[in-house]
Amino acid sequence: MELLYTIGAGLAILGAGGAGIGMGIATGRASEAVGRQPEASGKINALFLMGCALAESTAIYGLLVALIILFVSPNA
Repeated sequence: MELLYTIGAGLAILGAGGAGIGMGIATGRASEAVGRQPEASGKINALFLMGCALAESTAIYGLLVALIILFVSPNA
């Protein structure tokens, strides 16, 4: 049964990898957008930071679920 909890925690933390990939793509696209229209860098930066914050919160939720799975046992 412990093995299943470990596998579940590993699957829950996969969200962190997805969030990292998403933030990398967003950074690249934001850099391209600023390169094309430097005068709009303020709006682009604001949207980029909001998107990265949402992606990072997804990774934190995945970490939280993984920690709950690992350290809160149903037999306690």
